[in-house]
Amino acid sequence: MAEINTGGGGGKHDGGKVRSKKVSTRVDMTPMVDLGFLLITFFILATTLSKPSSMTYNAPDKTKTEETEPLKASNVMTIFLGDNNKVYYIFGKAANEDPEVKTVGYGYELRKAIQDNTRKVSADKFVAVIKPTKKSTYKNLVDMLDEMAITKTQRLAVVDELTDSEKVLLKDKVKLEI
Repeated sequence: MAEINTGGGGGKHDGGKVRSKKVSTRVDMTPMVDLGFLLITFFILATTLSKPSSMTYNAPDKTKTEETEPLKASNVMTIFLGDNNKVYYIFGKAANEDPEVKTVGYGYELRKAIQDNTRKVSADKFVAVIKPTKKSTYKNLVDMLDEMAITKTQRLAVVDELTDSEKVLLKDKVKLEI
């Protein structure tokens, strides 16, 4: 509680002059501290924690078999996830046809490569095949799936094994141990 102490001073000093009493004030801060803790408690309980966000990934059911038409290599972009956040890709040819292997980094370069290759064929025929290598990380795969979502690529496949011709291609062209 706030209180005013009235003590000391007064009387005749300094040759008979009358001085007024000096009033000292003391403010009790206990209620202010209580209010501070109440506000802190309120804001802690009233806030919502950030909820983890996840991207949906729909995979086909392995038990059901559907007849689909075979993919043409001219519509397929095969993307290999390498080490040091590098992406290697081939487009329009199979690995056994000795295609040109191009190297890009994640982000703008990769997005531009996907968009450029999508424009070469119609968007509904474009297929991206993502193949992580042993040197790639889980983060690389998540980043790649994010790029697929950003570029709105509808048809994609994640394949965890490389063919023999792809292993030879990457070993020779990229000097990547597999």
